[in-house]
Amino acid sequence: MGLIQGLLGNASKASIDDFKRDWGSLFGPNEEVQAAYKLVRDWVVFTDKRFIYIDIQGMLGKKISVNSIPYRQIVYFGVQCAGIMDLNAELIVTTCDNSHGYKIAFNKNVNIYEVQAILAEAIANFK
Repeated sequence: MGLIQGLLGNASKASIDDFKRDWGSLFGPNEEVQAAYKLVRDWVVFTDKRFIYIDIQGMLGKKISVNSIPYRQIVYFGVQCAGIMDLNAELIVTTCDNSHGYKIAFNKNVNIYEVQAILAEAIANFK
């Protein structure tokens, strides 16, 4: 990910191996990572069972919030594509209890349609 894109807060595709190295303890024995995206220090990850958003907070990154959303809890998702002056696209995810909504910006190098296809397939398999 480029430094400018990182400073702008746009997620870019990341190595699944890098994610597993740092966060492998989060997974069950049969859970597989489908795709991983990095946003400066935060992570957005799609497994075959759930959507994970890891929010690393504070200057030193000592406070970490791991949000694990089973696909059956997602009631809405959408994408907002880049316009002429906007170089990124956003993924919007809402859960069934409406207490959590996620809006994640991806940089122009990420195919947002690939991201939404991963999510659409995962949700369809759990409904």
